[in-house]
Amino acid sequence: MKIGLIDVDGHNYPNLALMKLSAWHKKQGDEVEWWWGWSQYDVVYMSKIFDDSYSQDISEPVNAELIIKGGTGYSLSKNLPEKIEHMCPDYSIYPTLTKNTAYGFLTRGCPRACPFCIVSAKEGRKSVRVADLSEWWRGQKNIKLMDPNILACDEYENLLNQIEKSKAQVDINQGLDARLLTKDIVSRLNSINLKSVHFAWDLMSQSEAVLTGLELYRKYGNLSERKTAVYVLTNFNTTLEEDLYLVYKLREMGLTPYIMIYDKPSAPKEVRRLQRWVNNRFIFRSCDKFEDYNG
Repeated sequence: MKIGLIDVDGHNYPNLALMKLSAWHKKQGDEVEWWWGWSQYDVVYMSKIFDDSYSQDISEPVNAELIIKGGTGYSLSKNLPEKIEHMCPDYSIYPTLTKNTAYGFLTRGCPRACPFCIVSAKEGRKSVRVADLSEWWRGQKNIKLMDPNILACDEYENLLNQIEKSKAQVDINQGLDARLLTKDIVSRLNSINLKSVHFAWDLMSQSEAVLTGLELYRKYGNLSERKTAVYVLTNFNTTLEEDLYLVYKLREMGLTPYIMIYDKPSAPKEVRRLQRWVNNRFIFRSCDKFEDYNG
């Protein structure tokens, strides 16, 4: 069969589902390529992660016998078949983005059920082990770990051991749950070759627990301020004054805030200005107060 792939979101970040579909079809002896308009396909897969406010949909191709759409941008209930889910991704279809870098999940699900997040609805309210590192890592120097809440998994120690033993430089790009940090966990994280570490302070109601965890990491963690970031959710249920409190508090602690905007197209101008001020590290360090920022 001839298989066409469409990454609806673009090619700025590897689409894990398409990489696994490519690997499975190539194993069956099928021809796989990125879809283009001058060929005929037996099956075309369209994958879309983001909703229309961030990633506009595209027209379905007419040169295919069967079109299959998937990804959270289309549905929260549609998943890859197990036989494909556990394929090692075909990194060759994103040669630049995946050079010396492995991408994947060791756990899925999260017990938090935050109202702004789709993970619990899609993957369940329990963090469970779904793979070992060997399933999708082939000795690459870098690992992009995409788990939503690995520390909430009962088997997190085993999984952190696997990551540590890889000796690869690791980016846990969805962040770690600061509310679950202990001195022992911070020590375990220190033994991993982390490129950077990310936490999140999303809701004012979480403040006490989040601050306790962040203080533990600030005290015992071994990464510098520039490599320790804290996602700050805005435009969801906080005021600008509350957003500024979070930003100033994090800077006071020697941690680096990073503004995330919920529903960015509808965000007020001042929230977008706040994001520009905070997320531009040069500006943020040279301009102490948002009130003095003219961008």
